[in-house]
Amino acid sequence: MSRVQLALNVTDVDRAVDFYEKLFATPVAKRRPGYANFEIVEPPLKLVLIEAAEGGTLNHLGVETTDAAEVAAAEARLAGEGLETTGVDDTVCCYATKTETWVTDPDGAPWEWYVKTGDAEQMSNTVVTDGGTCCAPAAEPVSLGAPAEPAGGCC
Repeated sequence: MSRVQLALNVTDVDRAVDFYEKLFATPVAKRRPGYANFEIVEPPLKLVLIEAAEGGTLNHLGVETTDAAEVAAAEARLAGEGLETTGVDDTVCCYATKTETWVTDPDGAPWEWYVKTGDAEQMSNTVVTDGGTCCAPAAEPVSLGAPAEPAGGCC
């Protein structure tokens, strides 16, 4: 089962966690400093909260899949449609290891198509290569109405 991901910038992650636990009647799935995520069953949603200077803004959107083959198929389909993607990479980001590709909509909203492959202890985004890791470009946060502060990129 795939589900849509919504990553929001929030000014106080503790207050936001309290609110969203009540809103969706779902406990937080992962909690780290300045970060939280929810795996909401109904409606099917991966909700990510990223602490930032300006809250109430969109950080990025995504589609969480169940395996890497779905990520590769999505990347091939998107590239085949003429959309510019980042290609498929294994990454460490947002306290998880992932296989992912990124695409940006015409207004600059970044979309991540990914599968979580494990847990990690870092928030910042790095691409895993055969010889270790290297820095990956951070996705620019998107704001609704006012510019958002960069929040470290991924999720």
